[in-house]
Amino acid sequence: MKIVKHKYKENTDEELMIEVIKGNDRAFSEIYDRYSKMMLNYFYKMLWQDREKAEDFMQELFTKIIHKPELFNVSKSFKTWIFSVAHNMCKNEYRKQEVRKGTSNNLNENITVANNEISPDQRYDTNVFNDRLKEELALLSSNHRTTFILRFKQDMSIKEIADVMETSEGTVKSRIFYTLKKLSEQLDEFKPIGLTVVLMIINTLLYFQK
Repeated sequence: MKIVKHKYKENTDEELMIEVIKGNDRAFSEIYDRYSKMMLNYFYKMLWQDREKAEDFMQELFTKIIHKPELFNVSKSFKTWIFSVAHNMCKNEYRKQEVRKGTSNNLNENITVANNEISPDQRYDTNVFNDRLKEELALLSSNHRTTFILRFKQDMSIKEIADVMETSEGTVKSRIFYTLKKLSEQLDEFKPIGLTVVLMIINTLLYFQK
């Protein structure tokens, strides 16, 4: 008897999750293949660029999915849902860190204030810019940093971000405007001809980091 393998790669995320809820391991494997790298990168950027912690959180996230897939409402967007779960995991970790360190800034204590004096030959060095961008993102509030990463790294729409962060679209737009304004001010040495240069460099860096 010839066994016909189902082509899970052609299924939507939501269709796969219907199968996962039924206990289909192959459907779960496809979901894992689609999202594991994406979620690892998200946790890495949100959790102080700690690779080991990011990997632990990524595995914990998928453990939640395999053990309780019925928590997902199959009539909704799976991408929005999984980022919502990941976002809440990060918020819980921030709270734990605040209790441990007795601080509320969610910063990596190894991060130092950058020297804005950059020589002309380094002005457009993407490595220098990348380091400065990471520092400035770390100094933002968790809400502003998350909004920036979801919008420019994960390429999520304003509505999707609002759903993930359980806030209004207006708030998301406000956070994006504030973050870009803040970055343009703090990264002023990289943009002698205006904010457009900063945004172009940011978009270029994020594109090549995908």
